[in-house]
Amino acid sequence: MYNKKFWKQVLIALALFLAGWFTFGSAQAQGKPEKSKVTIAVGGKNLFYYLPLTIAERLGYFKEEGLDVEIVDFAGGAKALQAVVGGSADVVSGAYEHTINLQAKGQQYQEFVLQGRAPQIVLVVSNKTMPNFKSIADLKGKKIGVTAPGSSTNMMANFVLAKAGLKPSDVSFIGVGASAGAVAAMRSGQIDAMANLDPVISMLTQKNEVKIASDTRTIKETQTVFGGNMPSGCLYASVSFIQQNPNTTQAMANAMVRALKWLQKAGPSDIVKTVPESYLLGDRALYLAAWDKVKEAISPDGMMPTDGPHTALNTLQQFDPELKGKAIKLENTFTNNFVQKANAKYK
Repeated sequence: MYNKKFWKQVLIALALFLAGWFTFGSAQAQGKPEKSKVTIAVGGKNLFYYLPLTIAERLGYFKEEGLDVEIVDFAGGAKALQAVVGGSADVVSGAYEHTINLQAKGQQYQEFVLQGRAPQIVLVVSNKTMPNFKSIADLKGKKIGVTAPGSSTNMMANFVLAKAGLKPSDVSFIGVGASAGAVAAMRSGQIDAMANLDPVISMLTQKNEVKIASDTRTIKETQTVFGGNMPSGCLYASVSFIQQNPNTTQAMANAMVRALKWLQKAGPSDIVKTVPESYLLGDRALYLAAWDKVKEAISPDGMMPTDGPHTALNTLQQFDPELKGKAIKLENTFTNNFVQKANAKYK
């Protein structure tokens, strides 16, 4: 006659077996990541533009998907792009429009999860060096700070200049990064204007050090500037990497979609507790006020908007001579397949 202790041990063993079996079954359904160690290059990780990436990292979502992710931070998106093209990174967390520029150069890269549905980039003009600023045309011959030459901040500035009849060569672009160095460059008078993002922009506007010339922190403002929905931060990689590592790509999309959904429900205190102290730039209240201005720009589900790729291409064509006469296949620059599966898994 078996005692109660024996049967209890049998039931525990059975429960552990079933739990393991179901876990194995669900892992088999998606498939183990082909490449568990992944390097992601990013340009200005502290910016709200890339906040979903930080959330996925800090909350352990990448690890829970079976990934060991190393995030390498650069001064701007153009530098992060160079890392992936050069082979020192697998994936970029950067602006979607780079996939279009790369295709024009014969290189096939694809976005697979969207982080932002508005660029969040703001063009501001110095009250110190340009107190009499009236219009964008006044920027001719001036020094404009961007996170890094060739980055999305540079592209946004180029587009705003083009709408005012100015060419990129009519101004001087200077890389100032995306944190305290950018603020210092503006305050010291090294630059006359700057295209940058929050919390940098809010640090300068709170003390009336700059005038806002063009703003894309909300969906409405973005549509006014670009004439449609403009996709912004995303994860993108070479088409060959995605084809060779579909499970790894799916795992990254899963982690990012979880982060996007977390951000939709998170309160200010949740965010402050999760991000590194350095992100606050020494002013917690300012950081949260800045977050309030840009939270609408964060994608709720990682999906590329239908008109997004066309808006991005149209924007680039206004000032980029390399796109003249090039037949761009926009359908090859993005995919929603991984995001759709991620949303089915994390509702």
